[in-house]
Amino acid sequence: MIMIDGTVETIIYENKENGYTVCDVSSAGQLITMTGYMPNLTEGERIEAHGDWFTHMEYGGQFKVEYYERHMPSNEVEIEKYLASGLLPGIGKATAKKIVKEFGADALEVIEKTPDKLMAIPGLTKKKVDEIYKKYVELIGVRDAIMFFQQFGMRASSAVRAYQIFGEKTVDTIKSNPYIMVGSVDGVSFSAADTMAGKLGFCMDSYERVSCGIKFLLRQIGYLNGHTYLPRQTVTGNAAQNLNIELEKAENVIAEMLLREEIIQINYGEYDAIYLSEFYQAEKRVAQRLLEMSELVFDIDGAQIDRMIEEVEKKNKILLAEAQLEAVKCVFENSAMVITGGPGTGKTTIIKTIIELMEASGKRVMLTAPTGRAAKRMTEVCGIEAKTIHRLLEITPGENEVGNRFARNENNKLDCDVLIVDEMSMVDILLMDSLLAALSRGARIVMVGDSDQLPSVGAGNVLRDIIESDSLTCIKLTEIFRQARESMIVVNAHRINHGEMPLLNDQDNDFFLVTRDDPMTIPDTIADLCARRLPRHYGFNGISQIQVLTPTRKSIIGVTNLNAILQDRLNPPSPDKAEYVTSKCVYRLGDKVMQIKNNYQMEWERLDGSEKGLGIFNGDVGFISDISSNSQKLTVIFDDRAVVYDFMLLDELELAYAATVHKSQGSEFDAVIMPMCETHRLLMTRNLLYTAITRAKKLVVLVGREEIIKCYVDNDNIQKRFSGLKDKMRIY
Repeated sequence: MIMIDGTVETIIYENKENGYTVCDVSSAGQLITMTGYMPNLTEGERIEAHGDWFTHMEYGGQFKVEYYERHMPSNEVEIEKYLASGLLPGIGKATAKKIVKEFGADALEVIEKTPDKLMAIPGLTKKKVDEIYKKYVELIGVRDAIMFFQQFGMRASSAVRAYQIFGEKTVDTIKSNPYIMVGSVDGVSFSAADTMAGKLGFCMDSYERVSCGIKFLLRQIGYLNGHTYLPRQTVTGNAAQNLNIELEKAENVIAEMLLREEIIQINYGEYDAIYLSEFYQAEKRVAQRLLEMSELVFDIDGAQIDRMIEEVEKKNKILLAEAQLEAVKCVFENSAMVITGGPGTGKTTIIKTIIELMEASGKRVMLTAPTGRAAKRMTEVCGIEAKTIHRLLEITPGENEVGNRFARNENNKLDCDVLIVDEMSMVDILLMDSLLAALSRGARIVMVGDSDQLPSVGAGNVLRDIIESDSLTCIKLTEIFRQARESMIVVNAHRINHGEMPLLNDQDNDFFLVTRDDPMTIPDTIADLCARRLPRHYGFNGISQIQVLTPTRKSIIGVTNLNAILQDRLNPPSPDKAEYVTSKCVYRLGDKVMQIKNNYQMEWERLDGSEKGLGIFNGDVGFISDISSNSQKLTVIFDDRAVVYDFMLLDELELAYAATVHKSQGSEFDAVIMPMCETHRLLMTRNLLYTAITRAKKLVVLVGREEIIKCYVDNDNIQKRFSGLKDKMRIY
């Protein structure tokens, strides 16, 4: 690693949010362009930068800074340039000159220790001096935090985020308990905090370490696997193993955490369950609210409703089946209900009929779905706007995923009488809690979904728990309608769901198996289908209309390998396509990409400029429209929204020519291709295959062996999710 000592001459670019900076530094008579995370850098400041040289394809030789030290300007020339940089409010070039003339080389010490002396400078009032002092103290605090973090090999951007949370006491706060950053400072993992704590002298079995490790365990093993709680024995065993401590110590810390109410324990008969408080409270509130809604009784005129239904049927030239009629009538009678069924069972017809009837009755109807694609599809088929749940509730950014806040809540209710939620299988417990909190008393909620699909990515098993609790009215649709029966996608979805093998390779239909006995040939076959065969035979666009779905991230049929092969075939390198290379992959102009974590603070703007908003969410798919090496930014178009990513945020994106089945939930594609070869047995389940093929509108192509399809169909084991909503709905 190389060290360069120099003076900052020009700030070329600075990202105020994360501190990424491009600047020119004068060192030993040379002007060097430096890039890296150097927040609040100012012209005239002397730095000692450590890093390495690299060659930028457009701008030539540059110095990439890994870490650096700042030396505040010491002579009058440097101080004047520093003050004139505009970093401190109310000080421009003229005022900087006056301050240095008055206080000389002591000017910065005056600002820090005796700021009121600045009022001797014409134009600097008490209010302005207070603002200058506040900003200067902040700059020193951020600088000290960065220097402290760099001792442990941690990024400057993490130090900036820590300072935003803990303020001027950041270093002292973190020294007293480094684990306080886990879950509060984005980007600081338990491992990073643990390394820092070890160097600061914290014991392996300290309460701070073990309690943080247990909370981290509940989030990582729990939340990321869909659990809202874990059995106490599981928590104790995993804590002892992962934290390398005695089992007795783990038990003692759990007991103390329970006394401090940092975690919650509930007995479920065969075991004690350990909850993080936010998940326990969310389950409790959801159960109570749904049960309260179920007790509301509406006075209805059955004869009038029958007449209204007949008018809608006549107008739309439809005839509702018995179960559909029951569902429509139940909405008038119930404040909370579920409509569930597979593809082709008429859920969309019911939704459209409910909308028409409720609006005719003077009710305000709102539509929502968990993902942007699901909301867009709902808008298209229903004729009125559907919003994502986050947009409906008007997301405002919080510190983390659990801490996000909504403008619509128990104190600012939604302006609707009937809320219809589609794709309910994707709604996790935290989102459901927020949604119900925003509903006014007397409003109805209609929850529509397919309980046989994979459950939500987030914690909980909301739809299945509600259905299995038998506490709410639930209409289960089983009849496949004539038009849907003409689609082998629909027919085979139901066959698979019933444990029967799908019907394959009817030349006049839409469901095929391309047999490949050798797994090594499957990726190239899939690439050929996307790039040549399906576009030629069906006219599909290989990038935007065809989606490859796979059960796994690893192996030859995993997301990583398939995306590399598909990118090379569908969007190969070209002199006119800008690229940005990371350790993970190459991002290229025109690439299909997916957001892989919820980011509540990411800004987006409609392409027509009509609206701006916050929030890009796990599973959103878009296309790269611009890559700028100069500004270190990349633009992605998600449907009709443009989002600009700093290069440092690209770990939130991945190529999406191929995606896991879990990530495809809530989406629909013209064509779905799925590899059929041996993978982890836990992934080869009936409901995973069912979920994959129900994502396709026009065509399904399976590539591999028929015996593998049978393995999926025969495996009806559903991985158990630890979720207590069903039990709470039965208790309250």
